Amino acid sequence: MTSSVSPRPSGDDPPSTTAGGASSASFVLSGCHVLTLNPQRDEYASGYVAVDGTQITEAGPGPVPERLAGARQIDASGCLATPGLVNTHHHLYQWATRGRAVDATLFGWLTELYPVWARIDAEIVRAASTAALTWLARSGCTTTMDHHYVFPRAGGDVLGATVESAAEVGLRFHPTRGSMDLGESTGGLPPDDVVEHIDAVIGATQAAIERFHDPSPGSMLRIGVAPCSPFSVTRELLTESAALARSSGVRLHTHLAETADEDDYCAEHFGCTPAEYLDSLGWLGGDVWLAHCVHLDDAGIARLAATGTGVAHCPDSNARLGAGICRTRALLDAGVPVGLGVDGAASNEASSLLGEVSAAARFARAVGGPQAMTAAEALELGTLGGARLLGREAEIGSLEAGKLADIALWRLDRLPQAGIADPVAALVLGPPPPLELLLVNGQVVVERDRVVTVDEQRVAESARRAGEVLAVLARGGRCWPRGDDPPRPPRVPSARADRWPAVAAGPAFGQDPAFCCHPLGPTFGRPSRLARLRRILAPADAGGPGPE
Repeated sequence: MTSSVSPRPSGDDPPSTTAGGASSASFVLSGCHVLTLNPQRDEYASGYVAVDGTQITEAGPGPVPERLAGARQIDASGCLATPGLVNTHHHLYQWATRGRAVDATLFGWLTELYPVWARIDAEIVRAASTAALTWLARSGCTTTMDHHYVFPRAGGDVLGATVESAAEVGLRFHPTRGSMDLGESTGGLPPDDVVEHIDAVIGATQAAIERFHDPSPGSMLRIGVAPCSPFSVTRELLTESAALARSSGVRLHTHLAETADEDDYCAEHFGCTPAEYLDSLGWLGGDVWLAHCVHLDDAGIARLAATGTGVAHCPDSNARLGAGICRTRALLDAGVPVGLGVDGAASNEASSLLGEVSAAARFARAVGGPQAMTAAEALELGTLGGARLLGREAEIGSLEAGKLADIALWRLDRLPQAGIADPVAALVLGPPPPLELLLVNGQVVVERDRVVTVDEQRVAESARRAGEVLAVLARGGRCWPRGDDPPRPPRVPSARADRWPAVAAGPAFGQDPAFCCHPLGPTFGRPSRLARLRRILAPADAGGPGPE
């Protein structure tokens, strides 16, 4: 590209126009391959996309028309222009717990991670969310939802932290206020200390809608209601959540039919399939989308199609947890709206939405043959399909006049894609290409494969620190308030007390839990199991305990 695009600060007046009718503040991406996904599914081998303020004014084939001569032209030759990708299922906070329980099934994975997530707070969530959103942008995502359902009693404003992160990175955001009220003591999977009372949930969800939801055209922030799952939420909470969402005019979301274990749980507790259970509660409808739906039978697929209920397909997360492969071809053939989601980073460490587009095509073909999903169909799931699930198909998901300027420009003229005849196949089936430009609402978020709205290195460092702090807290560490002097770590005389200099021995040796400086500051915590083992095995002259 011979010219870069500078973002126009949000809140500026709309761009003025010249006497010739062209916007003096508009620009045109020219000379690129254009995949419009408009109703005619037009695709131009060499075309242009014109942007004025927050909107696309036109997209067409050939050179830039004379009527746009007054607009700034940006050479996009060698690139493929697509609609920005839309992520329909995520748990942003999970960026702080990547790489855990890597060989577990869903229920085992949750059992290991619930106690860790119980220690999250607003600072940890803000750091994790900013990292997750920054990486989503790098993978071509312009709109994302978030399903946040863990609200520790002392965690602070964790939902607000995700909203702040999305505003900072610059993505269009659809957070959902999740919930769990079915703990272990009452037959659920999550431990009791991470569930809420139903009255608290409904009150907090109503407050979140009033605080955050912006239904106006072109909105950058809309909220939804999302009780977690049939095995972590009571019948009453599911019913009241649906009533609240519909009375407030917002959308509904939950996990469904992710694993065979969930099928067994619903059969044992409700005497039916997961889909039948939600249907019996009046949940299914055109304002609902469900994550995963791997284990749907034909009747379940037909019922989702009849009610217009959508599905967020998360192929990499399902593979990571060994959950199975969603029947996407059957869903699409039945008329079920389908979008894509990366899911939480704790079950999909790659967290690339473009990667999900590729995985959707490959997994469908693995079970249904090469005709089961084309590259263009997979890309449509990641764009227009996702827009439908979020109720935004009139505004995003395609490149056409009147749509919001959420655009991804992929560079395909470098070595990894050189010689791939079909640019769409190069994007979906080839190596991930550099993201030359990402526009959200007409604003630059990524330029030349770098996020320009935040400092990527600082984001990475904060995310790393958040994971470390959370690990200390989960091992029994404690915090002191920001600005206070840290207390000295407790020391109790012991034959083992000098094993970890300046760090208190843990409760296993009869001492108080360790301390943690937070938000995201230095930590004093019990060493990890690996660190303790290394100290125990080290020779005495190297700092180990030596023979006793």
